[in-house]
Amino acid sequence: MNLYDSKILLVDDNQELSAMIRNVLRRSGYSNVSCAFSCEEGLQKFCQEEPQLVILDIMLPDGDGFSLFRKMREKAETPILFLSAKDEDNDRLFGLGLGADDYITKPFLSQELILRVGAVLKRTYFMPGKAAQTDAEEEQSLHLDGRVISFSNASVTYGGKTVSLTAKELQILKKLNENRGKIVTFDALCMAVWGDAYYGYENTLMVHIRHLRKKIEEDPSSPKWLLTARGLGYRLRKKEAMQDQC
Repeated sequence: MNLYDSKILLVDDNQELSAMIRNVLRRSGYSNVSCAFSCEEGLQKFCQEEPQLVILDIMLPDGDGFSLFRKMREKAETPILFLSAKDEDNDRLFGLGLGADDYITKPFLSQELILRVGAVLKRTYFMPGKAAQTDAEEEQSLHLDGRVISFSNASVTYGGKTVSLTAKELQILKKLNENRGKIVTFDALCMAVWGDAYYGYENTLMVHIRHLRKKIEEDPSSPKWLLTARGLGYRLRKKEAMQDQC
């Protein structure tokens, strides 16, 4: 798939702004852009068109973008970029904490939108080594006490139930597992998740770590496996290192 052949779905009730964004994307080479103006229409087009990227507004006439985000992620791990007039840190962190791939506030520069869209698509579908990933790597699983983490299914199974990992949680856990027992710095983790445009995401990383601990730890407030190296980063403890503490 060529980068500019990617299907992009824009969900925003402001039809004038939607037309402007669609034109900006098309002038930049993205010819396959469709629009929806409500949660209902957005979810319908998401299921029908199976886009490679969703640009999603938060304030919609029949609901909110956060709820629509959850419904979309129940169906597919499609990258989603929030676009909103809300610029408070809590809204931004909440959206990113849900597992969104980026968040842009209105007003924005057209070139900034193009750069963000390109960055999300590249790191999701065009990162070096993705095509060379082996079946064995895809099927790899991680066992933490009674919990079984499947990297291929992005899930955690324990006690007879299964919970899903978000795309960001999965990327964090993969990076930590690749370096199991070693400290992975904040910068290295942010780079693995957000690519080159990772600056400023350290607080957001902490939100993802907190959510991840709730899924893989028996006691998230006193983690046994996903440990903090204060001032440096995080590490995934090796099974035999029972004496390690957060």
